[in-house]
Amino acid sequence: MTLRQVEVIRAVMMTGTISGAADLLNVSAPGISRLVKHTEESLGVRLFERKAGLFQPAPEAGPVFEQIHQIYEKMSGLSYAITRLRAGTELELAFASAPSIANCVVPRAIARIRRRYPELHINLDLLRFEETVDYLLLERGEFVAFSYLFEHPSLEFTPLGTGEVIAILPEGHRLATAERISVRELAGESLIGVGPSDPYGQLMEQPFRMAGMSRRLAIRVRFAQTTVGLVQRGIGIATIDEFSVASADLRGIVRVPLVERAPLTLYAIHKAGRTLSSFAEYAIARLRDEVRAATGLRGASTRD
Repeated sequence: MTLRQVEVIRAVMMTGTISGAADLLNVSAPGISRLVKHTEESLGVRLFERKAGLFQPAPEAGPVFEQIHQIYEKMSGLSYAITRLRAGTELELAFASAPSIANCVVPRAIARIRRRYPELHINLDLLRFEETVDYLLLERGEFVAFSYLFEHPSLEFTPLGTGEVIAILPEGHRLATAERISVRELAGESLIGVGPSDPYGQLMEQPFRMAGMSRRLAIRVRFAQTTVGLVQRGIGIATIDEFSVASADLRGIVRVPLVERAPLTLYAIHKAGRTLSSFAEYAIARLRDEVRAATGLRGASTRD
């Protein structure tokens, strides 16, 4: 018997009539009648007794109806499991992000993931470079969204998109109205940033190397988010990846592209050979969307 035959025979058994089964399944009564007759003929057994238009299970077909009931219950369980899978019920997506990406890009991607999988548990970690390899190789999470490429034989890197290193300045700064500025124009300014001992700090030095200069920090911090907070308060200026300031509601800051265009590519990193869950694949796709959207805020200032 096919699953369709099981569904129809059960519907007739439940309602007791061809018309009732047709209404239950939202199909035509003649189709139900033909399928019941065909099923009995192909099986070589009588499933129903016909009495005054009513269909009653034939006594000898009791074991068949018991199996049909069990099959239907299993199919209902399967449908329930699929529904829960689609919603992410009692399932978890664990991934991590570099702090610079976690401020703007990752929250927007998570909002979209939650809309798609409203009951999915999400475990997000923030990692520095030295923590990333262990996190992935020990399979504490499925992937890491990161802001630079490094070589490792057991890791795979998937590009999410490319942006630029830009300058951020307090509103009212003398360079805030420029369409594009050179790092040479930043000489004498109080420069804030992550130090060169950190790979992220090395990325922020790219524009200065391109200009034949060294980057001299007046204030050295550990995270890009701290840099943003200090610039917002007018304490200094900074070069930063544009993804760290990709939110339209960052008040008191002006984003200005640099003459020395230093590209910065974001990656999703995962353990080589590991098959990612559909949740992780969806998350990476949404991160890619948000990275693309984040590159449209260059040159924007944020006010009330």
